[in-house]
Amino acid sequence: MTLTPQRAPLAGVRVIESSLLGPAAVTTHLADLGAEVIKVESPSGDYVREMTWPIIHGTSLLHLHINRGKQSLVLDLRKPEAVEVYKDLVRDADVVVEAMRPGSLERRGLGYEVLCEINPRIVFCNISGYGMSGPYRDLPAHGIAFDTWAGIINPAVDEDGFCYIPEHASIGMHAGPMFGAMGILAGIIRARQSGEGCFLEIGQSDAAAYMDWYRSESWLAYERPEDQVTGNKADDYVRRAPGTAGMKEGVRYQIYESSDGHVLFMCSEQAFWKNFCECVGRSELFERWPGSKFADHARGNRELQVELREIFKARTAAEWILLGEEKNFPIAPVNTPKTLLDDPQFEDRFPLYPHGTHGADMLPFPVKFLGERLPEPSLAPTVGEHGERVLREVLGYDDGRIEALREAGAIG
Repeated sequence: MTLTPQRAPLAGVRVIESSLLGPAAVTTHLADLGAEVIKVESPSGDYVREMTWPIIHGTSLLHLHINRGKQSLVLDLRKPEAVEVYKDLVRDADVVVEAMRPGSLERRGLGYEVLCEINPRIVFCNISGYGMSGPYRDLPAHGIAFDTWAGIINPAVDEDGFCYIPEHASIGMHAGPMFGAMGILAGIIRARQSGEGCFLEIGQSDAAAYMDWYRSESWLAYERPEDQVTGNKADDYVRRAPGTAGMKEGVRYQIYESSDGHVLFMCSEQAFWKNFCECVGRSELFERWPGSKFADHARGNRELQVELREIFKARTAAEWILLGEEKNFPIAPVNTPKTLLDDPQFEDRFPLYPHGTHGADMLPFPVKFLGERLPEPSLAPTVGEHGERVLREVLGYDDGRIEALREAGAIG
Protein backbone atom coordinates (compact mmCIF):
# COMPACT_ATOMS: atom_id res chain seq x y z
CA MET A 1 0.00 0.00 0.00
CA THR A 2 1.36 3.40 -0.97
CA LEU A 3 1.43 5.83 1.93
CA THR A 4 0.57 9.42 1.17
CA PRO A 5 0.89 12.51 3.34
CA GLN A 6 -2.53 13.75 4.41
CA ARG A 7 -3.76 16.51 6.67
CA ALA A 8 -2.64 15.26 10.08
CA PRO A 9 -5.50 13.85 12.21
CA LEU A 10 -5.05 16.55 14.86
CA ALA A 11 -4.09 19.41 12.56
CA GLY A 12 -5.72 22.56 13.86
CA VAL A 13 -5.55 21.47 17.50
CA ARG A 14 -3.40 23.78 19.63
CA VAL A 15 -2.07 22.70 23.01
CA ILE A 16 -0.33 24.93 25.54
CA GLU A 17 1.84 22.81 27.82
CA SER A 18 3.41 23.66 31.16
CA SER A 19 5.39 20.64 32.28
CA LEU A 20 8.31 19.13 34.08
CA LEU A 21 9.82 15.70 33.43
CA GLY A 22 7.95 12.58 32.29
CA PRO A 23 4.29 13.69 32.61
CA ALA A 24 4.91 15.82 29.51
CA ALA A 25 4.40 12.61 27.54
CA VAL A 26 0.66 13.33 27.74
CA THR A 27 1.08 15.70 24.80
CA THR A 28 3.63 13.59 22.92
CA HIS A 29 0.77 11.44 21.63
CA LEU A 30 -1.07 14.55 20.47
CA ALA A 31 2.02 16.00 18.78
CA ASP A 32 2.64 12.69 17.01
CA LEU A 33 -0.86 12.98 15.55
CA GLY A 34 -0.22 16.48 14.29
CA ALA A 35 -1.39 18.77 17.09
CA GLU A 36 0.53 22.00 17.58
CA VAL A 37 2.07 21.73 21.05
CA ILE A 38 3.70 24.82 22.52
CA LYS A 39 5.78 23.93 25.56
CA VAL A 40 6.03 26.96 27.84
CA GLU A 41 9.22 26.78 29.89
CA SER A 42 10.80 28.83 32.64
CA PRO A 43 14.04 30.65 31.81
CA SER A 44 16.01 27.73 33.26
CA GLY A 45 14.04 25.25 31.16
CA ASP A 46 12.67 21.80 31.93
CA TYR A 47 15.50 19.85 33.55
CA VAL A 48 14.21 16.70 31.87
CA ARG A 49 17.08 17.31 29.43
CA GLU A 50 19.51 16.15 32.13
CA MET A 51 17.48 13.31 33.65
CA THR A 52 18.00 9.55 33.39
CA TRP A 53 20.14 7.79 30.83
CA PRO A 54 21.33 7.54 28.13
CA ILE A 55 22.57 11.07 27.53
CA ILE A 56 23.04 11.72 23.80
CA HIS A 57 25.29 14.63 22.88
CA GLY A 58 24.44 16.20 26.24
CA THR A 59 20.68 15.65 26.07
CA SER A 60 18.65 12.85 27.63
CA LEU A 61 16.77 10.30 25.58
CA LEU A 62 13.78 11.03 27.82
CA HIS A 63 13.64 14.62 26.53
CA LEU A 64 14.29 13.64 22.92
CA HIS A 65 11.36 11.23 22.96
CA ILE A 66 8.66 12.88 25.05
CA ASN A 67 9.24 16.42 23.75
CA ARG A 68 9.61 15.55 20.08
CA GLY A 69 7.34 17.46 17.77
CA LYS A 70 6.87 20.33 20.25
CA GLN A 71 7.83 24.00 20.19
CA SER A 72 9.50 25.71 23.13
CA LEU A 73 8.68 29.21 24.34
CA VAL A 74 10.32 30.72 27.42
CA LEU A 75 8.05 32.76 29.69
CA ASP A 76 9.03 33.88 33.16
CA LEU A 77 5.62 33.60 34.79
CA ARG A 78 6.86 35.52 37.79
CA LYS A 79 6.49 38.58 35.56
CA PRO A 80 2.97 39.95 34.96
CA GLU A 81 3.85 40.63 31.33
CA ALA A 82 4.60 36.93 30.81
CA VAL A 83 1.30 35.96 32.42
CA GLU A 84 -0.48 38.15 29.87
CA VAL A 85 1.36 36.40 27.03
CA TYR A 86 0.22 33.05 28.43
CA LYS A 87 -3.37 34.31 28.47
CA ASP A 88 -3.01 35.38 24.85
CA LEU A 89 -1.85 31.88 23.96
CA VAL A 90 -4.92 30.41 25.63
CA ARG A 91 -7.40 32.59 23.69
CA ASP A 92 -7.19 30.46 20.54
CA ALA A 93 -5.99 27.20 22.08
CA ASP A 94 -7.94 23.99 22.55
CA VAL A 95 -6.03 22.59 25.50
CA VAL A 96 -3.89 23.66 28.45
CA VAL A 97 -1.84 20.91 30.06
CA GLU A 98 -0.41 21.32 33.53
CA ALA A 99 1.97 18.35 33.72
CA MET A 100 3.25 19.00 37.22
CA ARG A 101 1.88 19.34 40.72
CA PRO A 102 -1.74 20.50 40.79
CA GLY A 103 -2.16 24.21 41.31
CA SER A 104 1.15 25.25 39.78
CA LEU A 105 -0.52 27.46 37.18
CA GLU A 106 -3.13 28.75 39.60
CA ARG A 107 -0.38 30.15 41.79
CA ARG A 108 0.68 32.23 38.79
CA GLY A 109 -2.82 33.54 38.21
CA LEU A 110 -3.50 31.03 35.44
CA GLY A 111 -5.91 28.60 37.08
CA TYR A 112 -8.79 26.95 35.26
CA GLU A 113 -11.41 29.51 36.24
CA VAL A 114 -9.28 32.38 34.95
CA LEU A 115 -8.52 30.56 31.70
CA CYS A 116 -12.21 29.69 31.23
CA GLU A 117 -13.08 33.38 31.32
CA ILE A 118 -10.60 33.92 28.49
CA ASN A 119 -11.63 30.84 26.49
CA PRO A 120 -14.80 29.02 27.61
CA ARG A 121 -13.98 26.08 25.33
CA ILE A 122 -10.60 25.36 26.91
CA VAL A 123 -9.86 21.79 27.98
CA PHE A 124 -7.63 21.96 31.05
CA CYS A 125 -5.75 18.81 32.04
CA ASN A 126 -3.59 18.29 35.08
CA ILE A 127 -1.43 15.18 35.18
CA SER A 128 0.53 14.50 38.35
CA GLY A 129 1.89 11.65 40.41
CA TYR A 130 -1.03 10.91 42.74
CA GLY A 131 -3.73 13.20 41.39
CA MET A 132 -5.49 16.15 43.00
CA SER A 133 -7.05 14.39 45.99
CA GLY A 134 -6.14 11.88 48.64
CA PRO A 135 -3.45 11.91 51.34
CA TYR A 136 -0.60 11.53 48.83
CA ARG A 137 -1.60 14.43 46.58
CA ASP A 138 1.34 16.60 47.71
CA LEU A 139 3.87 13.78 47.98
CA PRO A 140 6.83 14.19 45.59
CA ALA A 141 7.34 11.18 43.33
CA HIS A 142 9.07 9.76 40.29
CA GLY A 143 7.81 7.22 37.77
CA ILE A 144 8.65 3.96 39.52
CA ALA A 145 6.69 5.09 42.59
CA PHE A 146 3.43 4.67 40.73
CA ASP A 147 4.22 1.04 39.96
CA THR A 148 5.34 0.16 43.49
CA TRP A 149 2.23 1.89 44.84
CA ALA A 150 0.03 -0.11 42.47
CA GLY A 151 1.57 -3.42 43.55
CA ILE A 152 3.14 -4.07 40.16
CA ILE A 153 6.80 -4.35 41.23
CA ASN A 154 8.04 -6.79 43.86
CA PRO A 155 11.22 -5.81 45.77
CA ALA A 156 14.29 -7.89 44.91
CA VAL A 157 17.23 -8.71 47.18
CA ASP A 158 20.85 -8.91 46.04
CA GLU A 159 23.56 -11.34 47.15
CA ASP A 160 24.51 -9.01 50.01
CA GLY A 161 20.97 -8.86 51.35
CA PHE A 162 20.17 -5.35 50.11
CA CYS A 163 16.85 -4.56 48.48
CA TYR A 164 16.93 -3.22 44.94
CA ILE A 165 14.56 -2.23 42.15
CA PRO A 166 14.29 -5.18 39.73
CA GLU A 167 14.30 -4.74 35.96
CA HIS A 168 10.74 -4.16 34.83
CA ALA A 169 8.53 -2.42 32.31
CA SER A 170 7.35 0.96 33.62
CA ILE A 171 3.57 1.25 33.63
CA GLY A 172 2.33 4.39 35.37
CA MET A 173 4.64 6.86 33.69
CA HIS A 174 3.45 5.62 30.28
CA ALA A 175 -0.18 4.74 31.01
CA GLY A 176 -0.94 8.03 32.77
CA PRO A 177 -0.08 10.15 29.72
CA MET A 178 -1.89 7.73 27.42
CA PHE A 179 -5.15 7.90 29.38
CA GLY A 180 -4.67 11.65 29.78
CA ALA A 181 -4.40 12.10 26.02
CA MET A 182 -7.57 10.03 25.57
CA GLY A 183 -9.42 12.21 28.04
CA ILE A 184 -8.15 15.37 26.36
CA LEU A 185 -9.44 14.23 22.98
CA ALA A 186 -12.84 13.44 24.50
CA GLY A 187 -12.87 16.92 26.04
CA ILE A 188 -12.00 18.57 22.72
CA ILE A 189 -14.78 16.74 20.88
CA ARG A 190 -17.36 17.79 23.46
CA ALA A 191 -16.06 21.37 23.63
CA ARG A 192 -16.32 21.76 19.86
CA GLN A 193 -19.89 20.47 19.95
CA SER A 194 -21.11 22.31 23.04
CA GLY A 195 -18.83 25.31 23.36
CA GLU A 196 -18.04 24.29 26.93
CA GLY A 197 -14.61 23.26 28.13
CA CYS A 198 -13.73 21.07 31.09
CA PHE A 199 -11.17 20.41 33.78
CA LEU A 200 -9.81 16.87 33.86
CA GLU A 201 -7.07 15.41 35.99
CA ILE A 202 -5.22 12.13 36.11
CA GLY A 203 -2.83 10.57 38.60
CA GLN A 204 -0.16 8.39 37.09
CA SER A 205 -0.58 6.09 40.08
CA ASP A 206 -4.27 5.68 39.21
CA ALA A 207 -3.31 4.71 35.67
CA ALA A 208 -0.83 2.11 36.91
CA ALA A 209 -3.50 0.55 39.12
CA TYR A 210 -6.03 0.58 36.29
CA MET A 211 -3.60 -1.13 33.92
CA ASP A 212 -3.33 -3.94 36.47
CA TRP A 213 -7.09 -4.16 37.03
CA TYR A 214 -7.23 -7.90 36.37
CA ARG A 215 -5.19 -8.81 39.44
CA SER A 216 -6.84 -6.28 41.75
CA GLU A 217 -10.33 -7.24 40.64
CA SER A 218 -9.47 -10.93 40.96
CA TRP A 219 -8.51 -10.39 44.59
CA LEU A 220 -11.79 -8.56 45.14
CA ALA A 221 -13.70 -11.40 43.50
CA TYR A 222 -11.92 -13.95 45.70
CA GLU A 223 -13.10 -12.16 48.82
CA ARG A 224 -16.58 -13.40 47.96
CA PRO A 225 -17.70 -16.95 48.95
CA GLU A 226 -16.23 -19.81 46.89
CA ASP A 227 -19.67 -21.05 45.96
CA GLN A 228 -20.16 -17.72 44.14
CA VAL A 229 -16.71 -17.12 42.66
CA THR A 230 -14.74 -20.15 41.49
CA GLY A 231 -11.88 -21.03 39.20
CA ASN A 232 -12.22 -22.05 35.56
CA LYS A 233 -14.05 -25.15 34.38
CA ALA A 234 -10.77 -26.50 32.94
CA ASP A 235 -9.24 -26.32 36.46
CA ASP A 236 -12.19 -28.16 38.03
CA TYR A 237 -13.29 -24.75 39.30
CA VAL A 238 -10.33 -24.53 41.70
CA ARG A 239 -9.19 -20.94 42.16
CA ARG A 240 -5.84 -19.97 40.71
CA ALA A 241 -3.67 -17.12 41.94
CA PRO A 242 -4.75 -13.85 40.30
CA GLY A 243 -3.25 -12.65 37.04
CA THR A 244 -0.06 -14.09 35.64
CA ALA A 245 0.82 -15.69 38.99
CA GLY A 246 -1.76 -18.30 38.05
CA MET A 247 0.27 -19.20 34.96
CA LYS A 248 3.20 -20.77 36.81
CA GLU A 249 1.79 -24.31 36.82
CA GLY A 250 0.55 -24.14 33.23
CA VAL A 251 1.81 -26.69 30.69
CA ARG A 252 -0.14 -26.09 27.49
CA TYR A 253 0.26 -22.37 28.13
CA GLN A 254 3.91 -21.92 29.05
CA ILE A 255 7.38 -20.76 28.00
CA TYR A 256 9.60 -23.46 26.52
CA GLU A 257 13.24 -23.51 25.47
CA SER A 258 13.84 -23.86 21.75
CA SER A 259 17.15 -24.89 20.17
CA ASP A 260 18.28 -21.25 20.07
CA GLY A 261 16.15 -19.34 22.58
CA HIS A 262 12.61 -19.55 23.94
CA VAL A 263 9.02 -19.52 22.72
CA LEU A 264 5.68 -18.97 24.42
CA PHE A 265 3.32 -21.89 23.73
CA MET A 266 -0.40 -21.05 24.10
CA CYS A 267 -2.58 -24.03 23.12
CA SER A 268 -5.23 -23.55 25.79
CA GLU A 269 -8.08 -24.24 23.34
CA GLN A 270 -8.65 -27.90 22.52
CA ALA A 271 -8.71 -27.30 18.76
CA PHE A 272 -5.31 -25.57 18.81
CA TRP A 273 -3.88 -28.31 21.03
CA LYS A 274 -5.01 -30.94 18.53
CA ASN A 275 -3.45 -29.00 15.65
CA PHE A 276 -0.13 -28.86 17.48
CA CYS A 277 -0.06 -32.56 18.35
CA GLU A 278 -0.80 -33.50 14.75
CA CYS A 279 1.82 -31.05 13.50
CA VAL A 280 4.63 -32.63 15.55
CA GLY A 281 3.46 -36.19 14.84
CA ARG A 282 2.39 -36.82 18.43
CA SER A 283 -1.35 -37.41 18.15
CA GLU A 284 -1.14 -39.76 21.09
CA LEU A 285 -0.54 -36.75 23.36
CA PHE A 286 -3.90 -35.36 22.36
CA GLU A 287 -5.61 -38.73 22.71
CA ARG A 288 -4.23 -39.18 26.21
CA TRP A 289 -4.76 -35.59 27.40
CA PRO A 290 -7.45 -33.96 25.24
CA GLY A 291 -8.42 -31.54 28.01
CA SER A 292 -11.37 -29.16 28.13
CA LYS A 293 -12.63 -27.26 25.12
CA PHE A 294 -11.47 -23.85 26.35
CA ALA A 295 -8.91 -22.32 28.74
CA ASP A 296 -7.17 -25.62 29.54
CA HIS A 297 -3.50 -25.18 30.47
CA ALA A 298 -3.02 -28.82 31.57
CA ARG A 299 -2.10 -27.31 34.89
CA GLY A 300 0.47 -29.27 36.88
CA ASN A 301 0.82 -32.10 34.33
CA ARG A 302 4.56 -32.66 34.72
CA GLU A 303 4.54 -35.79 32.56
CA LEU A 304 3.21 -33.81 29.61
CA GLN A 305 5.54 -30.93 30.39
CA VAL A 306 8.57 -33.21 30.13
CA GLU A 307 7.39 -34.37 26.70
CA LEU A 308 6.84 -30.82 25.49
CA ARG A 309 10.20 -29.67 26.80
CA GLU A 310 11.98 -32.17 24.58
CA ILE A 311 9.75 -31.45 21.58
CA PHE A 312 10.46 -27.72 21.66
CA LYS A 313 14.23 -28.17 21.88
CA ALA A 314 14.20 -29.82 18.45
CA ARG A 315 13.56 -26.61 16.46
CA THR A 316 14.62 -22.99 16.44
CA ALA A 317 12.27 -20.30 17.69
CA ALA A 318 11.81 -19.02 14.12
CA GLU A 319 10.90 -22.49 12.90
CA TRP A 320 8.26 -22.80 15.63
CA ILE A 321 6.74 -19.45 14.67
CA LEU A 322 6.46 -20.53 11.04
CA LEU A 323 4.85 -23.82 12.05
CA GLY A 324 2.35 -22.02 14.25
CA GLU A 325 1.26 -19.89 11.34
CA GLU A 326 1.16 -22.80 8.89
CA LYS A 327 -0.61 -25.33 11.13
CA ASN A 328 -2.74 -22.87 13.10
CA PHE A 329 -1.68 -22.98 16.72
CA PRO A 330 -0.71 -19.99 18.91
CA ILE A 331 2.96 -19.54 19.65
CA ALA A 332 5.08 -16.42 20.11
CA PRO A 333 8.71 -15.33 20.25
CA VAL A 334 10.19 -14.49 23.65
CA ASN A 335 12.20 -11.33 23.05
CA THR A 336 14.10 -8.90 25.21
CA PRO A 337 14.01 -5.12 24.71
CA LYS A 338 17.27 -5.58 22.79
CA THR A 339 16.40 -8.58 20.60
CA LEU A 340 12.95 -7.14 19.83
CA LEU A 341 14.59 -4.67 17.45
CA ASP A 342 15.67 -7.53 15.18
CA ASP A 343 12.32 -9.32 15.21
CA PRO A 344 10.85 -9.34 11.67
CA GLN A 345 7.41 -8.32 12.96
CA PHE A 346 8.95 -5.33 14.74
CA GLU A 347 10.99 -4.36 11.70
CA ASP A 348 7.85 -4.41 9.56
CA ARG A 349 5.67 -2.44 11.96
CA PHE A 350 8.11 0.06 13.48
CA PRO A 351 10.26 1.95 10.97
CA LEU A 352 12.32 3.91 13.49
CA TYR A 353 12.78 7.65 13.50
CA PRO A 354 16.57 7.85 12.96
CA HIS A 355 19.01 9.52 15.32
CA GLY A 356 20.36 11.61 12.47
CA THR A 357 17.18 13.68 12.38
CA HIS A 358 15.60 13.04 15.78
CA GLY A 359 18.62 12.89 18.09
CA ALA A 360 17.95 9.25 18.98
CA ASP A 361 16.55 6.17 17.26
CA MET A 362 12.93 6.21 18.40
CA LEU A 363 9.72 4.24 17.93
CA PRO A 364 6.96 6.03 16.02
CA PHE A 365 3.39 6.45 17.20
CA PRO A 366 1.90 2.91 17.08
CA VAL A 367 -1.53 3.71 15.57
CA LYS A 368 -1.62 3.52 11.78
CA PHE A 369 -4.03 5.38 9.51
CA LEU A 370 -4.31 3.11 6.49
CA GLY A 371 -3.10 4.67 3.28
CA GLU A 372 -1.74 7.68 5.16
CA ARG A 373 1.65 8.67 6.47
CA LEU A 374 1.63 10.57 9.74
CA PRO A 375 3.90 13.61 9.82
CA GLU A 376 7.26 12.93 11.41
CA PRO A 377 7.67 14.94 14.61
CA SER A 378 10.44 17.50 14.74
CA LEU A 379 13.50 17.18 16.94
CA ALA A 380 12.78 17.90 20.62
CA PRO A 381 13.41 21.61 21.18
CA THR A 382 16.13 23.44 23.02
CA VAL A 383 14.94 25.86 25.69
CA GLY A 384 13.04 28.71 24.06
CA GLU A 385 13.96 27.59 20.55
CA HIS A 386 10.65 28.68 19.02
CA GLY A 387 10.05 31.83 21.02
CA GLU A 388 10.28 34.26 18.13
CA ARG A 389 8.11 32.11 15.86
CA VAL A 390 5.36 31.66 18.47
CA LEU A 391 5.27 35.32 19.41
CA ARG A 392 5.17 36.52 15.81
CA GLU A 393 3.24 33.83 13.94
CA VAL A 394 0.91 32.47 16.62
CA LEU A 395 0.24 35.66 18.60
CA GLY A 396 0.96 38.24 15.91
CA TYR A 397 3.18 40.38 18.12
CA ASP A 398 5.20 43.06 16.39
CA ASP A 399 8.81 44.08 17.02
CA GLY A 400 7.84 46.68 19.57
CA ARG A 401 5.78 44.30 21.67
CA ILE A 402 8.48 41.64 21.61
CA GLU A 403 11.18 44.12 22.56
CA ALA A 404 9.07 45.38 25.45
CA LEU A 405 8.64 41.85 26.73
CA ARG A 406 12.35 41.24 26.42
CA GLU A 407 13.15 44.41 28.37
CA ALA A 408 10.72 43.37 31.09
CA GLY A 409 12.44 39.97 31.37
CA ALA A 410 9.19 38.23 30.59
CA ILE A 411 10.42 36.08 27.73
CA GLY A 412 13.84 35.11 28.98
